[in-house]
Amino acid sequence: MSVAVAVETAREPGAIRPPSRPSGRWTRFILPTYTGVVMFYLVLPILIMIIYGFNASGPKRVSFRWLGFSLYGYTHLFAKPDLTQSLKNSLFIGVVSTIIATILGTLIALALVRYRYRGRAASEFVLFLNISAPEIVLGASLLSLFITFGVPRGILTIVIAHVMFNIAYVAVTVRARLAGFDRALEEAAQDLGANPWTTFFRVTLPLIWPGVLAGALLAFALSIDDFVITNFNAGSVQTFPLWVYGAVKVGIPPQVFVMGTLIFMGGVVVAIINILVQRRRV
Repeated sequence: MSVAVAVETAREPGAIRPPSRPSGRWTRFILPTYTGVVMFYLVLPILIMIIYGFNASGPKRVSFRWLGFSLYGYTHLFAKPDLTQSLKNSLFIGVVSTIIATILGTLIALALVRYRYRGRAASEFVLFLNISAPEIVLGASLLSLFITFGVPRGILTIVIAHVMFNIAYVAVTVRARLAGFDRALEEAAQDLGANPWTTFFRVTLPLIWPGVLAGALLAFALSIDDFVITNFNAGSVQTFPLWVYGAVKVGIPPQVFVMGTLIFMGGVVVAIINILVQRRRV
């Protein structure tokens, strides 16, 4: 009865009504709109690169001036031998440095998560120091190191430099994956007669593989587009970023945009395949 009386009282003209909340219909569009604007801002440079891959500049060098639609950049992708060689150098260095950095970074992550040893805190500090240090500092320090020991600069020094700064990124990424790893699965495999190597390759590695793959993709992306550290330690070797930097002064041919588009699409395809594989496992 008291509830009914209160309701009837609230309906009376002279009754005090609680303040009504403002309509929230327009507020629900703020976050999606903001997200869409930010995503467009992030994707815009890539879209421009893809569009200029179809620029009808022919064999000329152009600097962001639209001359019409053409497939010349795709049909004559390898028409510039020096550009092609620089891309080959970048791909070779990226693949080799990624493999080495992924192996070493994964082992470091396993050691940091599973073992307690003297110098563990110092190891973690060095990893994060490597990530936070400016590239110009890393490049100059590596250059002084190679000059001190008389190491000729070339592909070898570039690979060493890329492995150096990629290890930390791989280790941090794999370590995040190992944070929630259940050691009981490894113990169960060993109780069933599996040796440590079999346990690692049959149990541990498949479970942490998404983190390892993510670290490897990150390492490859950082390697193939690195300019500062590579410029310090390349010597006479030309990589794709170094060649593009030199070409900016006289004009960029459409093949540069096409190669960048293909590299980007390759990363997208690998990411999609990884997502589909993970969904099938789930």
